[in-house]
Amino acid sequence: MSAEDSRRQTKVERVIERYDLDGLGDRLEAEWVGDGTERTSLRDLATEFNIAVLRAALLDVGESTISSDVESTYQTLTDDDVPRSDEIRKRRELERAGVDVEDVIGDFVTHQAIHTYLTNVREAELTQDEGDRVERKKETIQRLASRTQVVTDSTLDELARAELLSDHNYEVFVNVRVLCEDCGADYTVDELITQGGCDCGQ
Repeated sequence: MSAEDSRRQTKVERVIERYDLDGLGDRLEAEWVGDGTERTSLRDLATEFNIAVLRAALLDVGESTISSDVESTYQTLTDDDVPRSDEIRKRRELERAGVDVEDVIGDFVTHQAIHTYLTNVREAELTQDEGDRVERKKETIQRLASRTQVVTDSTLDELARAELLSDHNYEVFVNVRVLCEDCGADYTVDELITQGGCDCGQ
């Protein structure tokens, strides 16, 4: 058995197979790396993927798959700003048409799932400029944190020598973290940037 055969499929792969979305992986990769075009963000790619899933589910039961209709339905099902009554009405409408709404929504993916699929399965990489840009931003934050640590340590020593601070051995920690206000998840800046944002799907 090859390593590819033994590897557990990602959710994106399973959903692509389930809905016969052949060619979607190629398109996602091309749009992410910017094959001759402007790059598409992971969040927008996740939305595009989910709309394709919904379109396939609607097509399977003979419902309208006009782009504007599918996108409107997707927004109604997923947008927190849509009134709950509208969402319930749309769910009932789809269920009467034969769509297993909970099943379809369960097959929607997050931007992080798209990132995992593109990088681990398709081994896609950003252009050197984009990759360098991310690393440069991370290094900038790390340098600022290190500088803050050095300045704080020096300040404490200076205050202790001036007898304005009790003289003890102090160890300074500077840990820059980011809290997602949508879900409460807590990340180091490095973690957040590396994985392309919070995975809460908000």
